[in-house]
Amino acid sequence: MIFNLVLDACVKFASSLKGQQIIELMSQTEVVADAHSINIIAQIHEMNGQMDELKKFKDHIAPLPVPFVSHYRQFYECLLSLHFKFDDIDATAELVLDMNRSWESHPGEDLGKDYQKPCFVPIGSQNLRNGLKIQIVPELLQKDSALKAEGKLDLVIYRDKKLLPSNRTLSELINGYKRYGKINELSKFLLSLKRELCSSGGSSLICDVIDTCISVGWMEIAHDILDDMEYSGNPLGSSTYMALLTAYYKRNMSREGNVLLKQMRKAGLVVNFSDKIVMSKYVPKNVGRSSLRLNESSSICQPSLSKSLVQEIKQAEKAISSIIYELNSSIYFFSKAKMMGDALKIYQRMQKMKIQPTEHTFAYLVCGYSSVEMYRDFTILWGDMKRTMESRNLSVSSDLYEFLLLNFLRGGYFERVMEVIGYMKMCSMYIDKWMYKNEYLKIHKNLYRSLKASKARTEAQGKRLEHVQAFKKWAGIN
Repeated sequence: MIFNLVLDACVKFASSLKGQQIIELMSQTEVVADAHSINIIAQIHEMNGQMDELKKFKDHIAPLPVPFVSHYRQFYECLLSLHFKFDDIDATAELVLDMNRSWESHPGEDLGKDYQKPCFVPIGSQNLRNGLKIQIVPELLQKDSALKAEGKLDLVIYRDKKLLPSNRTLSELINGYKRYGKINELSKFLLSLKRELCSSGGSSLICDVIDTCISVGWMEIAHDILDDMEYSGNPLGSSTYMALLTAYYKRNMSREGNVLLKQMRKAGLVVNFSDKIVMSKYVPKNVGRSSLRLNESSSICQPSLSKSLVQEIKQAEKAISSIIYELNSSIYFFSKAKMMGDALKIYQRMQKMKIQPTEHTFAYLVCGYSSVEMYRDFTILWGDMKRTMESRNLSVSSDLYEFLLLNFLRGGYFERVMEVIGYMKMCSMYIDKWMYKNEYLKIHKNLYRSLKASKARTEAQGKRLEHVQAFKKWAGIN
């Protein structure tokens, strides 16, 4: 319970790096994570961009019976979000389809003989001999828990004991498939989703998507989906064809309109006006779907699917490149494996590619260097961080400053210690003096205790003594 409250606080205050440390502490102290813990851990991994870490939990959650579906909505929300960040459209579509398949295969409440038996989930590579593993019991729900699910939930909706994709999820998938020119795969996904959700309002899903494509001017994509449905033996109704035909008229796309009209007649769809009217820009207002609107209540798509797609198109232009998340994941993997040479190569590749490192890039490198006590390398990394901050391309959290400060202190780099303190003061961040004072007394209690500045052997030793004395004064060490 205590760990859950602390993890929840890390999420609420956007302290994801501290949250990662808490997760590792749970592993080291053999604390068992319950169902609430898993949802909070999912949010922390999502904030840190750690898709591979979160995917490890799915195998333990998927076999649970239907009564747990609603609880793990937050987990799937985070997992979907990470799939989108990594821009893996095919894997995202498969996850959407898979969200309910496993639940449907375990509809009852009988959890079997292994009920509440702890499972182990590795932190970092599962091939590490001495790697950390966290114990989890996915079916353990604390009924009297003070925690409530307060995470952002706009990718997954819960209806009829199922987890369904929201408008935003569908919009991101549609835009992603369009971006990669994979419309045939989009059509296959929509057909599969329709079959999966036929009992949850999926009957008009494909029509809604076509309407949305038309509304944003993606006429060719709408037509391609129509064709795919026809070729797959799942033709749509005449109203969908009429909607596209009407849109062609309004945009003076007579050539495309003619093609569609011939297609409709070949399919045996009744069209009650002549080709000349079709070619005319003065199309009757009653032509189209005005009297054939979809019943919105029968669809999983809310009326704002078109609005969601427009917003997604705008946001996609500002989104962080997926390559950042991929490179950061590689750095995290190598840092956890204590393979700092390989982690550094990834970082140097980022620099050559002129890809701006993020706070997580530096945080993973810092953690890696700390695990092998390579304190000197911290100074080089700190120089890169300062240059990036000065160019206003990096914002550093108090979590990372704190970790830097502790490691500079452990390595005896007091000039850097005072620099970090200066940056934290400049950002008006809280600094726990007691923690740093305690760390100093534990490691450097007798450092320069009787040496005076006048007796320093070299100029370098004299300057170091000044920085040590400055720290002791700041920390209140007599």
